[in-house]
Amino acid sequence: MKLLKLFGIPAACMMLALSLFACGEAPQEKKAEEPAKTEEAAAPQEEVKLIKAGFIYVSPVGDAGYSYAHDLGRQAVDALPWATTYFAESIPEGADSERVIRNMAREGYDVIFATSFGYMDPIIKVAKEFPDTKFMHCSGFKTAPNASNYFARIYQPRYLTGLIAGSMTKSNKLGYVAAFPIPEVIRGINAFTLGAREVNPNVEVRVVWTKTWYDPALEKDAAKSLLDAGCDVIAQHQDSPAPQEAAQEAGAYSIGYNSDMTSFAPKAHLTAAIWNWGPMYVKTVEEVRDGTWQGGQSLWWSMADGVVDIAPMGSMVPDDVKSMVEAKRAELKGGTDNIFAGPVKNQAGEVVIPEGTKAEDGQLLSMDWFVEGVVGTTK
Repeated sequence: MKLLKLFGIPAACMMLALSLFACGEAPQEKKAEEPAKTEEAAAPQEEVKLIKAGFIYVSPVGDAGYSYAHDLGRQAVDALPWATTYFAESIPEGADSERVIRNMAREGYDVIFATSFGYMDPIIKVAKEFPDTKFMHCSGFKTAPNASNYFARIYQPRYLTGLIAGSMTKSNKLGYVAAFPIPEVIRGINAFTLGAREVNPNVEVRVVWTKTWYDPALEKDAAKSLLDAGCDVIAQHQDSPAPQEAAQEAGAYSIGYNSDMTSFAPKAHLTAAIWNWGPMYVKTVEEVRDGTWQGGQSLWWSMADGVVDIAPMGSMVPDDVKSMVEAKRAELKGGTDNIFAGPVKNQAGEVVIPEGTKAEDGQLLSMDWFVEGVVGTTK
């Protein structure tokens, strides 16, 4: 027994050593495998850069009108997996808009879209305070190193709507409810008149100014005054469908603006000059994201770019008129624009755009005179 005990101690030690050796093998093998697993788990993933875009509207979004059309474009941006958006509606031009724009810049928005002409000076002012923020101003003309302006040739579809209105009138008097006498609005009235007189040289276009972008009651009253003056087609550069409703109530026809307003006046609505801001807004935020966006630009897209168009024509429009308008529409979508090709006369009968020439963009963007056939003043 003593011998067994004597030899048992070293034997036990040996067994323990063998046991420790055997147990130590597995950890060494695992350690050899660990680095590969660690590298795989820590493989760098591409970071998604989130773009924050803010939008400011002068009128309610609603379900029709100018701000509604812009908001459809915002929604196209919001649908992007790497973009988030915010909008502020019914923001008056002036000090209120400056406050909203500045707050958006402070909150870290990458790009801010100000969608009304009267937001121009506030945009330029705030842009100086936030040089790392991108600013986009709709329908203005001023720029800065980090601020561009943008618009589209809405006068092109307005010309097409004029072709329809001139073909449909019986009284040869067309009414136009207009917001402010600025180049954008004057240019649209002129294009509408040129289209109407192209198919009906006896047409006159009577203009009433409301001096507001959005006031349904005032817009409707203005339309009624034109109807009382014998106009049997009412067009508009206003945000609400109120002029459309006034036309239908009077048994007249109407031309909408911003979006398809058929649902508001199905018996009157011939068509509308409409916006599709989605392509422009998506392209802009993509440029902000990939670093190719540039300030100091003036962008003016067209029907060829898909930003402006006309709504489907109503069933009351004859097939021959539809065919004629579709042919002209195809020319514009193909890039051929001869709307302001001379000779074009002003209200006094003076040739402003000579025969054989076309108005340059500078002339169109600063237009402050009415073409022959318009009844009204630019004041």
